Amino acid sequence: MRTHVVDHPLVAHKLSTLRDARTDSPTFRRLADELVTLLAYEATRDVRVEEVGITTPVTRTTGVQLSRPRPLVVPIIRAGLGMLEGMVRLLPTAEVGFLGMIRDEETLQASTYANRMPDDLSGRQVYVLDPMLATGGTLVAAIQELIRRGADDVTALCLLAAPEGVAVMERELAGTPVTVVTASVDERLNEQGFIVPGLGDAGDRMYGTVS
Repeated sequence: MRTHVVDHPLVAHKLSTLRDARTDSPTFRRLADELVTLLAYEATRDVRVEEVGITTPVTRTTGVQLSRPRPLVVPIIRAGLGMLEGMVRLLPTAEVGFLGMIRDEETLQASTYANRMPDDLSGRQVYVLDPMLATGGTLVAAIQELIRRGADDVTALCLLAAPEGVAVMERELAGTPVTVVTASVDERLNEQGFIVPGLGDAGDRMYGTVS
């Protein structure tokens, strides 16, 4: 597994505003969307393409287009939905699947409650969207499901990561073709499994608290 921290002034600027507890939900959603597009630029550096002939206003030449099968973008519901628009803005021809996963706040274990993806992902590059790589349980479970379906190249986009979560993924997904692209690997997890300094609960920050 490979972890890539995107080092760019605009990434750092937007992330700093996301961290601020005073940032309201509409601003948080907008900045998260912009940040995801910046992360997606790095995450798609190795997207598969094929040559195609094109005619410019001047002459014939050779360009490239995304290879088939098209990439698949998979947001993890609910917070991952806030990252979807920023990702498909860069990959408008990608297909979109969905995974609904929930974490038990006592055991910190993730379980799947909704699944809308192709049964066969052979030959697909898959981009998983999950704002927070905290304990790692949710992303590990999601990526293992993708690999069971035949995916051979998985990239996870996360706004933030904790070193504990990165370590869990490196251990549980050893030997699998997985890359994590994030804006920051923070200091640690606290006793409740939240990233420190982090930005709080990304889903609540985006959409408000659902009671």
